[in-house]
Amino acid sequence: MENQVFSWIDYTLFVLMFLISAGIGIYYGFFVKQQNTTSAYLLGGKAMNYFTVAMSLSASMISSFSLLAFPTETYLYGTIYLVGVIAQILTGVILYYTFLPVFWKLEITAAYEYLEIRFDKTLRTVATVLYIVTNFIHLSFVIYAPSLAFSQVTGFNVYGIAIITCAVCIFYTSVGGLKAVVSADTLQLIVMLLTLTCIFVIGIVSSGGFGVILDKAELGERMNFFTMDLDPTARISFWSAAIGSVTTFTTFVATSPYTVQRFLAVKSLKESRKELIVFLVFHITLQLILCFSGIIMYAKYYDCDPLSTGHIKRADQILPYYVLDVATRVPGLSGLFIAGMFSASLSTLSTMLNSLSGLIYDLLSPIMPQDLTDRYTGHLLRIITILLGIMGIALVFVIGRLGTLLELLTSLYSVSLAPIGGMFLLGMLFPFSNTKGAYCGAIVSVVFMVFYNTKRQMHVWNGDIKYSHKPLYTHGCNMTSAVNTSLNTVETVAHQQSNVPWLFRLSFLYLVPMGCILTIIVGLLVSWLFYNKNVQAKPNTLCPCIRALLIKYRKASMCNGNNEICVRYSFRQEEKTES
Repeated sequence: MENQVFSWIDYTLFVLMFLISAGIGIYYGFFVKQQNTTSAYLLGGKAMNYFTVAMSLSASMISSFSLLAFPTETYLYGTIYLVGVIAQILTGVILYYTFLPVFWKLEITAAYEYLEIRFDKTLRTVATVLYIVTNFIHLSFVIYAPSLAFSQVTGFNVYGIAIITCAVCIFYTSVGGLKAVVSADTLQLIVMLLTLTCIFVIGIVSSGGFGVILDKAELGERMNFFTMDLDPTARISFWSAAIGSVTTFTTFVATSPYTVQRFLAVKSLKESRKELIVFLVFHITLQLILCFSGIIMYAKYYDCDPLSTGHIKRADQILPYYVLDVATRVPGLSGLFIAGMFSASLSTLSTMLNSLSGLIYDLLSPIMPQDLTDRYTGHLLRIITILLGIMGIALVFVIGRLGTLLELLTSLYSVSLAPIGGMFLLGMLFPFSNTKGAYCGAIVSVVFMVFYNTKRQMHVWNGDIKYSHKPLYTHGCNMTSAVNTSLNTVETVAHQQSNVPWLFRLSFLYLVPMGCILTIIVGLLVSWLFYNKNVQAKPNTLCPCIRALLIKYRKASMCNGNNEICVRYSFRQEEKTES
């Protein structure tokens, strides 16, 4: 990566993106007067346009890690990861008919408010603390990743770039609230789409067209979409990708405070469902482009892999390397790419800051003065956002000296996503589940996943578990520039490691499903042991299909052969009373 590729045009595009993002914060913070209330700051007054909010959600879901990770995945392991894209359609169906109707029926204003209504406040607090800890650490990763990429391209100090990035994001998030975040996210999504489209088109042309790309991908064993390997210890297969993607994506989108916050920022359930559809279209399109970009890059470097030759040190540097390799043909492409990287980072960072500030305020609210006005509440939320950003910057100096960041992040999310998702499913799908069951299920899941991930990472760090990638070649390289001209593969495969217990060799895609299922099983068992027929779930807290079955069951119980009572029975009246 040569620094001189980054020209004044690239710097101009990069700086312009920052200035516009800051300008959005100034506009909503100082010229739009409806930002002083809690509802306006966190939910945009529940009057946001569904299309704009959907674009914001799509932008915040595609982080700088995603821009690097998805192309790298297909470059090394092939198209099998695209199974996850199909699985997201099933996730959309689940959210459309299960989670969204419940959230709107209860008229909640925050995701974990559901856990308080269905169970009790303790579980809401447990979920909130889990989310805050893991996402606070993730926040520093989001700051660090694009700063490192920009530093490699320009030679600027990575920590200085991180401070500037976070400062701009803190400014427009704390000043402008959700409306500023959504508007900035929309801009940043456009920048990302433009960047990826340019890379996609240039890649197809430079590689000789779709036919040549697909032929090389086939020769390199990358067209492995239907790998029906039933072995659960295989790194990735059709089944692990499908099961893992559906569970992880569903629990993340359906229970994360910032995603639920977006779905509740529109006028009605109908608008929220429209938002979900638009979000899935944008998100799946972005993932398809990113994954196919990996195949295009493989075709480009089919016979001269830059990882094998030593031109890049880590596989996740392949996309920046590729962009700078073809940047000389299109002026400003390097700047557009870096702007896209920072757009992905800013959109995720701003969303997390806005969401975390709301959660922390929710934890502090019991000790806050009861007569605190909305105006002062809005100021307090801004102060919390600023403090979070400052602490995130401080943590960047720590994580910059650590290794295996992506593995650590994955482990953290499996610890938090699994029990939280399990508690939500336990509450919505099982009417007889109770507070004791949900609490025990969450605690057991957290303890087990912490132990499991620690033990698994020890095996990985010791080299006991290694995964093979598809073949990479260097026979077409210029011998004077190639460091290594041999086939670069890793021969040791995870499921061939007999010295590692079978449980710890499971595919990483099964981590969240495993923790989620453990929460549900333990929760159901404890709920059965401590079942109290006098304490029943409110109908509004159950998903529509389960609520319909409960209607039929309770109606049949009330009738009990008495047609007069059966005719007079109205579940709507019961529902209204219990609510």
